[in-house]
Amino acid sequence: MEFRLHSGGTFMSTKEYDCGEIDQQKFNPMNDVAFKFIFGKEERKQITIDFLNTVLHKSLAHEIRDITFRQTEMIPDGDDGKMSRLDIACELDTGELVDVEVQVINYRNMQRRTLFYWARLYLLSLTRGEGYNLLRPAITINLLAFELLPQPEPVAMYSVYNIATGDRLNSDMELHFIEIPKYIKAPHKTIRESSKMERWLAYFANRLTKEEKEELAMSEPAIRDAMEAEKIFMSSPDDYLRYVNRQIALMDYRSGLQAAMLEGEKRGEKRGEKRGEKRGEKRGESRVTRLMSLLLEEGKVEEAREASKSEEIRKKLFLKYGIE
Repeated sequence: MEFRLHSGGTFMSTKEYDCGEIDQQKFNPMNDVAFKFIFGKEERKQITIDFLNTVLHKSLAHEIRDITFRQTEMIPDGDDGKMSRLDIACELDTGELVDVEVQVINYRNMQRRTLFYWARLYLLSLTRGEGYNLLRPAITINLLAFELLPQPEPVAMYSVYNIATGDRLNSDMELHFIEIPKYIKAPHKTIRESSKMERWLAYFANRLTKEEKEELAMSEPAIRDAMEAEKIFMSSPDDYLRYVNRQIALMDYRSGLQAAMLEGEKRGEKRGEKRGEKRGEKRGESRVTRLMSLLLEEGKVEEAREASKSEEIRKKLFLKYGIE
């Protein structure tokens, strides 16, 4: 099978690729294709166990000793740049279900997205005909390359609590958010000063010097193993092309999002100015922004671009999506 790299209208096959170029690339552990390779393989599950123990040790109150990976959505072999979802799902040795997802783009519906995947995970723990008492706790972990939540700390856990008393309903729901930019903005700490969670954050932030990376690898065996897995991943032309194609798809998506939103806002402003109503201007911007977000969330980048150019197309799509 031949993988093709789309770059400026050119194509690169695995036969044409020079493996010697790999060392010159800066590896991005937040690339979800690479993340799944490192953290989603049976032969490297000790890396995943260490990461999960670090994130969940306070809420679980027990050590994870083993995990069983579960099938999740896979990226198409040809990886033509479509924004498919890549995640890692597993079952803990104590029965809890966990879904880990890397998100580098803010779809502006992340809270609902993670609730949806949590609900699906929770429902799948019950077989038809079984009682509710057999439902198992479900945990989502969202590793984010953007800021999302109001708290200044980079790591947060949400569940269901009584607003008045603070009492927790039960331990069946855990939604974890790890916001890498908040860690990057925090005062710098040495590896020695850092907690175990901060060391994992340092790994994903990928801002360390060569010396700091070496110190990190020496201090945390699981992170050292993750770094070794990076080398295995990047030494394969097929895997590397999948990695690059994913990076390009993400860049194209961001570019399309920014262009469509900017164009939509400009057109919304013009309509508002024509009517001489600030209210109309804001409504125009809001409608177009909501439309663009929906289209881009579904991966319809080309349709979003067309909608940004044509008021007639936007009108049809407003009706289709029920945007008033």
